[in-house]
Amino acid sequence: MYGAVIHAPGDVRYEERDEPTIIDPTDAVVRTVAACVCGSDLWRYRGISPVPKPTPIGHEFCGVVEEVGSAVTSVKPGDFVVGGFNPSDNTCPVCRKGAHANCQHGDHYNGAQASRIRIPQADGTLLATPGMPDDDLVPSILALSDVMCTGWHAAVSAGVGPDTTVAVVGDGAVGLSAVLAAVQLGAPMVIAMSRHDDRAALAREFGATHVVAERDEAGAAAVKALTDGIGADCVLECVGTEGARLQAVGAVRDGGNIGLVGVPHGDLPVNDLFWRNVGVKGGPAHVRAYLPHLLELVLTRTIDPGKVFDLELPLAEVAEAYAAMDERRAIKVLLRP
Repeated sequence: MYGAVIHAPGDVRYEERDEPTIIDPTDAVVRTVAACVCGSDLWRYRGISPVPKPTPIGHEFCGVVEEVGSAVTSVKPGDFVVGGFNPSDNTCPVCRKGAHANCQHGDHYNGAQASRIRIPQADGTLLATPGMPDDDLVPSILALSDVMCTGWHAAVSAGVGPDTTVAVVGDGAVGLSAVLAAVQLGAPMVIAMSRHDDRAALAREFGATHVVAERDEAGAAAVKALTDGIGADCVLECVGTEGARLQAVGAVRDGGNIGLVGVPHGDLPVNDLFWRNVGVKGGPAHVRAYLPHLLELVLTRTIDPGKVFDLELPLAEVAEAYAAMDERRAIKVLLRP
């Protein structure tokens, strides 16, 4: 089997790896139909997060079940499935509270940018579609394995609803998905913070009512100018850098909420947030909790989050996929074996 392996910052290779097999009775093996590169993968690619040894990489996929362990009952060989980036059993006390990202028996993939993947906790991780989906739906189904659910998590964490104003910090695939989520949750004003024309255009297509190109203090001032001078009720931080976090703090109103889903690489001014009565909630998305609803929205063609994929490449060209995203030549790259 072949798949992507990161050896060092800037060095991702498509190389032969061991074939995935059933190790535990709760495992499944899935033949990949589509995978992709995530913005969080770029932290290691850019050398911001360590690469201690050559490591299979990737955590987003959809595909067809080839084999299941003896304890797996919810999916069977031949099913088309999607699974979240954070495997969970869907039965532990934490999962039953809807916090699947923090499953007591959670696990990880051994690299999902590959032609076949071993899926731990298959019953709780995978969700099958009713029959084989149309090929044009595959990108949107793939988006549910991470970015769409993560954008949704940002919106839910911040309390987005019909009476809220929303600002989204970040115009990558997660930020754009957060715009789509906020619109679906009924927000009448959704401000996308973007200074890239192609990404701003997709944000508007997803339903953003305003686009703010300014950053830092000027960006916060622009958001306040659109929201009666006080800032947005809900700010969705979808990047994780210290600058993005401070942008979110500057754009939220006193008494508002920040949905924090960017992988953290900076601090928050906790004392300032305390005196301003600003709530902060977020973290890794509880994908399995959101999947049934979002998959239904995709299958009924109510939403099309797959539009965040603006470049498609063969899996064998995974190195170019990383370079294109690192150099901002692509929002998100879809890979097909």
